[in-house]
Amino acid sequence: MASAAVSKTSDDGLRLKDCRITNAVKCLPPENKPTGAEVALCNPFLSEEIAGLRTGGAVILALGGVAHRAVLKALGLPLKDHPFAHDRLHAVGDGLKLLDSYHCSRYNTQTGRLTREMFLGVMTRARTLMGN
Repeated sequence: MASAAVSKTSDDGLRLKDCRITNAVKCLPPENKPTGAEVALCNPFLSEEIAGLRTGGAVILALGGVAHRAVLKALGLPLKDHPFAHDRLHAVGDGLKLLDSYHCSRYNTQTGRLTREMFLGVMTRARTLMGN
């Protein structure tokens, strides 16, 4: 989903293809663990970003439960109707799809909760869902 496999500097020419990266929070919280209040404060920004994706059958890949819950909140959808699970797909209206993945944190990768194969599988599924 990028013009090169690795980005080495901010000016190396890497470009994303059919992809946008965003966060549930716009700050760097302590220990990189956002609080519910931080997610709530930033959720209107996420909601605006998602509004721009509502045409063309976009796929949102949520990396982790925090991202999953933030997307549902931004869309005004109840969590109980869309439980998080790795590689679970949710139809969230207007042709928009939400695909879940475990977060690619050191904890998840070092414990084997998320393997390279699992992550590549969910990325491949996202591309397939996009029609690419």
